[in-house]
Amino acid sequence: MIIEPRMRGFICLTAHPKGCEKNILNQIEFTKSQGPIDGAKKVLVIGASTGFGLASRITSAFGSNAATIGVFFEKAPAPGKTASPGWYNSAAFQEEAEKAGLYAKSINGDAFSTEVKNKTIELIKADLGKVDLVIYSLASPVRTNPVTGVLHRSVLKPIGNAFTNKTVDFHTGNVTDITIAPCTDEDIENTVAVMGGEDWEMWIDALTEADALADNALTIAYSYIGPSLTEAVYRKGTIGRAKDHLEATAFKISNKLDSIGGKAYVSVNKALVTQASSAIPVIPLYISLLYKKMKEKGVHEGCIEQIVRLFKERLYTGEAVPTDEKGRIRIDDLEMAEDIQAKVSELWEQATTETLPAIGDLNGYKSDFLNLFGFGFDGVDYQADVNEVVEIKGLV
Repeated sequence: MIIEPRMRGFICLTAHPKGCEKNILNQIEFTKSQGPIDGAKKVLVIGASTGFGLASRITSAFGSNAATIGVFFEKAPAPGKTASPGWYNSAAFQEEAEKAGLYAKSINGDAFSTEVKNKTIELIKADLGKVDLVIYSLASPVRTNPVTGVLHRSVLKPIGNAFTNKTVDFHTGNVTDITIAPCTDEDIENTVAVMGGEDWEMWIDALTEADALADNALTIAYSYIGPSLTEAVYRKGTIGRAKDHLEATAFKISNKLDSIGGKAYVSVNKALVTQASSAIPVIPLYISLLYKKMKEKGVHEGCIEQIVRLFKERLYTGEAVPTDEKGRIRIDDLEMAEDIQAKVSELWEQATTETLPAIGDLNGYKSDFLNLFGFGFDGVDYQADVNEVVEIKGLV
């Protein structure tokens, strides 16, 4: 079939297998170009099919020649219906890993469930014995607690007062004001249950109990802080409470791993175009202004550039991992540079529907959004018939 992007609000309903493959090839090429990384050799990535999780799997495999197991929850294709982009990403990664002679297997299922945890541990024990790096990079709006059976839904709301500020519809370029009503206490509890550190800790507990973690194992989860412009709706809102919980959980996990010399870290990463961030009011406008300035200064990074830098310059240098006063790894340093943030704040005041094309990088935002689904890559013939039914060879 000929596959074109089909939009519904902040979601693209289609994905292009050849475009997703090109995305993987580009990330692998970049990773190789940065030279070898003396990193982990047996790696579990929870949330391995898109974004930072996918970049972590690629960096481990093609930077450190690591054996990788990926866990994700993606929609398989059917005749006439495309898969989710993470499915095609994982299929392409598997192909390239096999060509390179690298061990790679994947599990498609609900990573929050006890069933998937047990299945993953069985695979680790059978094939790898133990893992020395666990990446936790889940992004989901809902979670069923495997112990209580309760379904929790996260919300994006401010705490205390309604929040009003500018936002942009990145499809049309219209800049408007938006008001978001404040959350309830129940909203906070649910968001923390979905996006906090409870499931990360459950994974590490299960791996520890099964003796599936190597001595000196590391585990990394990803977070975001952002600027004062977005903090009312993000870092000081419901999501911020979840991120606070995630970051506090890193210390709990580190204490538990102390007996094997292990350590848990939260890496605070840069703002990026993702399916999730595209639905957050204010964020698309902020990112379009941010990208403009970072590209002008030559310091813009995507997922793969950030994760390669995280591995090469923070995690695996042979020295102590540098952290901030709260024990977090800061790979958002380029975004949060004072000159960048001062300029973005200045442009924010000027941003209107009329001025944004000149002062922001909305086209870059749109391009990155389409790239998430395999569209807009050079070297891909989007008018050609492609087979939408693609298998993931290493699926267990």
